[in-house]
Amino acid sequence: MTATSKNLPLGFLNVYKPKGMTSHDVISRLRRITHIKQIGHTGTLDPFAVGVLPVGIGKATKLFEYLDDNKEYLATVQFGKNTSTYDIEGEITDTFDKKVTQAQVEVALKSFEGEITQLPPIYSAIKVNGKKLYEYAREGKEVKIEPRKVFISRIELKEFDEENQSAKVLIGCSKGTYIRSIAYDLGKILACGGYLTALERTKAGKFEVQDAIELDKFSDIEIVTQKLIYPTNVLDIPSYELNDQECVRVSHGMAIYNDKFTTGDIVFLVYSGKIFAVGKVEQNKILAKKVFEVI
Repeated sequence: MTATSKNLPLGFLNVYKPKGMTSHDVISRLRRITHIKQIGHTGTLDPFAVGVLPVGIGKATKLFEYLDDNKEYLATVQFGKNTSTYDIEGEITDTFDKKVTQAQVEVALKSFEGEITQLPPIYSAIKVNGKKLYEYAREGKEVKIEPRKVFISRIELKEFDEENQSAKVLIGCSKGTYIRSIAYDLGKILACGGYLTALERTKAGKFEVQDAIELDKFSDIEIVTQKLIYPTNVLDIPSYELNDQECVRVSHGMAIYNDKFTTGDIVFLVYSGKIFAVGKVEQNKILAKKVFEVI
């Protein structure tokens, strides 16, 4: 039996995605467990990657656009080879004899700090002319890939195995950053090749790995409900408590008076302790953008 909109839980889950599953696989399993169709995720992880996957339950899926997009990853880079996908799942395309030192890796990592321009991997879901890049790659067709600007807030060498020529690198970055491209570009700078062999997302906005819950722990809807994080706990959005009259106005698509917030602000409109709507401030008015409850 599918949950109705009246009793649908609302909130986020901090799920630890296991290796070997797609992000969509995680959502499919949660839908089977809860019998709730309105479930989604933000920030896709490749199947071989693990770590933090924020999941929205119920109408919380409408709040994805307000979540902090900054991410943090622990990446394992293997030097000495390049692969077609820039990671362990691709075919080896180049082999290098050159060995690198820890000091050389640390110097090379500094070139990634701040705003950088990177070329996404050909094996990615970015669309060019309505077609995904990996589809061109599988067909053996060439396509022009446009470089993208991303921001690297932190990049730090955590471990280096000189004998095996591998490194663990902690990377804090903006939305849209391809860690596989960083691995490839790092190998290119060092002239020794490089590809990603493991990837763990340790942080996505306010969702952190130490608080993430393994997918297998969500065995029934009761546990899912218990572990839900209410949106106000992970979104830096101010709240405004509606009175009865304002609540009626909002439910009918009418604006309410504003003398607290600045034009352009996004505000949670709360009634009886629950998020009733999301509003946007326009001068002396608050207009509802998304209404969650109906009276």
